[in-house]
Amino acid sequence: MYAVIKTGGKQYRVGLGDVIRVERLSVAAGETVNLDQILLIKDEKDIRVGTPVLSESVTATVRGHGRGNKVNIFKMRRRKNSRRRAGHRQDYTELEVTGIGGVKQAVAKKAKTVEKAASKPKSATD
Repeated sequence: MYAVIKTGGKQYRVGLGDVIRVERLSVAAGETVNLDQILLIKDEKDIRVGTPVLSESVTATVRGHGRGNKVNIFKMRRRKNSRRRAGHRQDYTELEVTGIGGVKQAVAKKAKTVEKAASKPKSATD
């Protein structure tokens, strides 16, 4: 099961248990966030597409905040003795997805373990 969400002007494909870095959100670490701009949800049965927003939401826990790697900007005009140098570090919030459209992470983990057990090949002695 996965969803396509929109936050901070960007779109992200997320599944249960995924950790993503999004544009900085004003939420303290350890709190829960509801991301309600959902563009698509795919589960075992069907695909639901919103135009542009579905009624479900994705819940995530804030793991922390940080700053990305430095991006160097260098502009030079040749033979003009003109140079400009700058740098930028983008702030981000790290989220762990705990629920998609009402399905919680613990239920999804249980379903995955059942799938793995069912898909194991049987040995010749069985």
